[in-house]
Order: sequence, then structure tokens, then C-alpha cells
Amino acid sequence: MKELRDLSVEEKLRLICARDFWSTDDLGGKLPALAVSDGPVGVRKVAKDENGKEYDLPSVAYPAIQCLANSWNTALARGMGAALADDCLEKDVDILLAPGVNIKRNPLNGRNFEYFSEDPYLAGTLAKEYIAGLQEGGVGACLKHYYANNLEYNRLEQTSEVDERTLREIYLKPFEIACEAKPVSAMCAYNRVNGVYASENEKGFRILREEFGFDGAILSDWGAVRDRTAAAKAGLDIEFPFDKANYEKLVKDYREGRITEAQVDACAQRVLDLIARCKAMSAGKKPKTSPEERLLVAQKIAEEGIVLLKNEGVLPLQKEQSVAVSGEFAAPPNYGRIAGGGSSMVQWRGEKFSLAEKLQSRMEGKVVFERAFWEKGIESFNQKAHKALYNAAVSDVSIICAGTGAEIEAEGGDRSTLRLPVWEEEMIRRIAARNENTVVVLFAGSAVDTSAWQDAVKAIVLAGFCGERGGDALARVLTGEVNPSGKLAETFPVHYETTPVYGQYCSPCVALYGEGLSVGYRHYDRHGGAAFPFGHGLSYSRFEYGGMQVKAQGGELRVRCTVKNVSARDGKEVVQLYIRPLDPFVYRPDKELKGYQKLAIAAGKGCECAFTLTEEAFAYWSTAVDGWRVDDGLYEVLLGASAQDIRAKALVERKDGTFRVLK
Repeated sequence: MKELRDLSVEEKLRLICARDFWSTDDLGGKLPALAVSDGPVGVRKVAKDENGKEYDLPSVAYPAIQCLANSWNTALARGMGAALADDCLEKDVDILLAPGVNIKRNPLNGRNFEYFSEDPYLAGTLAKEYIAGLQEGGVGACLKHYYANNLEYNRLEQTSEVDERTLREIYLKPFEIACEAKPVSAMCAYNRVNGVYASENEKGFRILREEFGFDGAILSDWGAVRDRTAAAKAGLDIEFPFDKANYEKLVKDYREGRITEAQVDACAQRVLDLIARCKAMSAGKKPKTSPEERLLVAQKIAEEGIVLLKNEGVLPLQKEQSVAVSGEFAAPPNYGRIAGGGSSMVQWRGEKFSLAEKLQSRMEGKVVFERAFWEKGIESFNQKAHKALYNAAVSDVSIICAGTGAEIEAEGGDRSTLRLPVWEEEMIRRIAARNENTVVVLFAGSAVDTSAWQDAVKAIVLAGFCGERGGDALARVLTGEVNPSGKLAETFPVHYETTPVYGQYCSPCVALYGEGLSVGYRHYDRHGGAAFPFGHGLSYSRFEYGGMQVKAQGGELRVRCTVKNVSARDGKEVVQLYIRPLDPFVYRPDKELKGYQKLAIAAGKGCECAFTLTEEAFAYWSTAVDGWRVDDGLYEVLLGASAQDIRAKALVERKDGTFRVLK
């Protein structure tokens, strides 16, 4: 491995620009090249056929990050990273361009399915485990998109106008937490942040490196560099893909003194370190699992990421019942029907599924299927709406599979509405009128306005973008083989008009984050408007919380609680811990998530959960001191099943750096 002193200035300038679309430059064989690939939910390795035409190699198609986040399961996040590492090793990929931790500020963002949550703590902690699993498996992670990239609308030019405190507490926090896993690389966003392109944002890069402890290389998003010299001086290490005009201008700027050799050296050294680190990380590593074992990982994530939003006794299905299934999402002709579009699209390697067939293999009653509609409408040659209505009328239970898919949720554009297409809403209402036991299954990558039909149906199941084994997972949940345990990682608002971003200034040039800290449940807690709140998810079991104990040990709090499964069915519960400041002297959200645990609890049994809270959990960013601050005062420690379903609480006081439990 060559060292920096072994390279000429020309070679260093070439090194900080990619070789092509998917790899770093090897300087004519002097250095190993690194291969990078898209694929937060499946490796999108591009190959060429004998005619030079590019195509995507088949790969395991995991559930979207949205579905993983709804599992609230850190072990599954690490397991997904490990499985993806094996996929990468098989395809000679050194760095996977994932995960994305951007906050779900606006539910219309076309790329929300790629992101974890509206909450920075949940997003950061799950991403940290994902990165750890990936890198322990021998493949580098690329944390993205840094930062404040929360819309696809004019993403190449628009500036995100955000105040410093909101940046620190909401939009930078998941990156800070994820950096604890030491990702080998990070990717800058396309957008501007407070007027400065993310690729040239020296302040942002300094925070990442000096405050968050990031010690890897910073890559550009593809085409995010406008001025290679300005980006290099700010601290961006590699431009992707290779851009001849940008490279030639960089060389010219160096020769004319607009960038120094020391500034080039700083970037080039980090690229050399990245190459050495990635090659050492993968040395001797081989896949630990087979593709079939990885498909089982994908299925497990889907099973725990499916969220039961509503259930008025119709689920789980009974074996003897007859079932009518409708909607093309129940038998997707390709992965694009149950996935988001863009760089995360995967050429799945498994077989297509039919939910009706999956159910029939588990049911004694008859299961019938009619396509009825698809995301573009009702096409009478292939979708018989009248037959779906007949099937619903004569069956015990009707299951309607509705949703969005890659045609609606995709990179490069935002959704025009939170509502389903009008023909889907119409079919839901008509079918529900024929059968009182109607279940709607949503194949969508983010929040949906269910107000037009929610009251007409008995149950709503969020399958999400659930991967190629989603059919198996969904059938197991619907029939009760798997007890649903998913919880929403984002709020489902009543309407778009009830969201915190509604009415905020947004032009092609500027997105004003006027809601400040009131993102997601932080807004709905005070203003209402949530149809299904953050952290919500039903189970076939019932859980009771009791015996909450809080003990103060100097600057820490130890919290314990017993959760009992008071039903006849084994289940899993996600215990969520929130902190509520009482009467603070700066604006604080009503409460904020600071801990969570997913517990497997046998029927009739209890399980204890335990949390340790340090002062960091009580801190806010003070613009007065340009740092984190914890104020004395009263705080409530809350334990709940969702942001709006608090089951236990305790009152504590902080004074002079010490906590005291009051009640």
C-alpha cells in the first residue's frame, strides 16, 4: 500500500476524484480500487452483458429501512447489516452506500421509505446497530445524506433553512449517534444548508469530524459537487462519479494557486486511509450465511416490522373462515409494486408471491383472489372490480391490499398527496360496504391519510415495503402464526393539513423549517392531529405495566418497570421511555424519546425492563453557550406503549448536577 509521500501531486488530485461511476481510482495499479454500491435494502451491483449493456445483479431484497425501523429491534438492525455484508462479499463490494438517517420531517418526502424515523434517537440508535453489523461482516458503511436533506423537491438547489438549535437536536443528532459505530465513510447531501451546498459546508464537516468523532472519508452524493475545489477545501474527500470537467478545473485551480497542496493532501490522506481500512476490514472474510438464510433474515424483519394499526376483533383469521383477497399488491408482478423507486431498487432473486396462495396453505376455508385494481387505476382486461365486490360479499373476511409502490414513492420526487389513489379509496369503501369484516393491508413506504375509509373497515395492517419475503411474513401475521409487534417509527397524521410542515414556506429555492423543534410527535403532542401516533402498534396480546421504580445515583437515573402479558398468547411489547421537562425556562417539546426496549413475554408472564439515563438524556442545545446544557428543575420520566399511551411515570428533580426522586 502506497503512502502519501509516494504520490505525485497529479496522482493525489486524481485520487480525490472517482475512477468511474462505482469505484475509486487505482492510479494505474499503484493502489487497490474500492468498489461501492447502492443498496440499503439489497445490494444493487451493476454488471454488463456481452453487448456492454448494464443490468442489476439479482440480490436479496430486504424490507425497506422504514419497515426495519417499525420493528424497534436493534438486534434485527445489526442482523440486517450482517446479512447485507455477506451479499456485498459475494459481489466484491467494499462499501455499501447506506444507511440513510435523515429525519422524516415531511411525510410527503418521496424518499422517506429509505429513512428510519421522525425521531433522532430512534433513527440514530438503529443506524448504529446496522452499521456495526455491516462493518463487523467486513464491509464498510456510508452514513448519509449529510445533512438536512428532507425533501426531494429541487433537491439539487434548494436550501434547508434551519436554526442552529433545531439542527443540533433534530437533524444532526442521528448522525452523531450513528458515528458511535465508526462508519468508514459518510455521504454529503445534494441540498444547500442555510445557503451553502452540503458538499461545500465546511462547518458541517467540522462538526462531523471534530465533535461527532467521525474518522472516515466523506464522499459526495452522485453529482452533488458543483465546484471540486471549494468542496475539497471544505473537507469533501472523494467526488462521485468521475466528472471530467470538474477534475480539469481542480487541476487548473491547483496550478493557479486557488487550492494548496496541503489542502489536497488532507483529502488524499483520508482516501488512502479509507482504502487501507476497507481492505483490512474485508481481509479473509467470506460470507457466513447462504442466500436462503439471508431471505429468512428478510422475513424476520418483515414479521416484526409489520404494524397492526387497527383491529376490531377480525384478526387473526380463523382457519375455517373463507377469505376474499383483492388488489394487485397482493400478488405483485415485480418488486416495484411493493418497494420505493430510485437508487434503493433491488432486482430480487426470489420468487414472486401471492398472498392468497400463502393464506390458502394455512387456511381450511376457501381463499379467492381478484386483482381488482392496481396503482394506476382499474384496467378491465386484468382487473375485475365487480368480481372483487362479489367475492367480498360471499366471503367471511375481505382483505384489500392497497398502497403506493415505486410509481408514487421514489427518489427524485415527492408525493403529491398523503391519500391513496382515488380508485383505491373507492374500492375500499365499496368492498367494505359488502363485507363488514374488511381488512386493509397497506403496502406503503411512509405515512398514509386513512381518513376517507378508516371507520369503514375492521382492521388496518401496515405491511410497508416489506421485501420479497413480505408475503410469507404477512400471511403469518394475518393468521396468527406470528403475533404482530411492530410500532410506528413515524406518526400517521389525520390529514396533511394537521402536519407541522403544512403552511411552512417552501419555494424552489428555500425550504423554511419554521416549525423548529416541533417535528413529528413533538408537534402532535401539543396540537393534536395524529390518526395513529408515533410508537403505536397493536398486538394479539395485551400488556400491563406496573412496578415502576426510579433510583437516583448522582448524575444518573436507573429506571425499572415490569411488563406483564395478561393474555393467553405469547407476544412482544416495545417499552418506550420519554422525558418531559416541567416548566422549563427555554422552549422544550412536551416529551422526547430517550430509550426503548423490545421484550418477548410469554402468555401470563411478566418481564422486567431496565434503563439507565445520564444527563445527556435531559440536555438541550443552548445557543447562548453554543453547547449542550442541562438545567435544574423538575422532570417526568414516562414509560409508554406509544407517544400518546403513557402507562407509568415518575417525578424527579435535578439540582446542582444531582437527581432526586420525588414520586
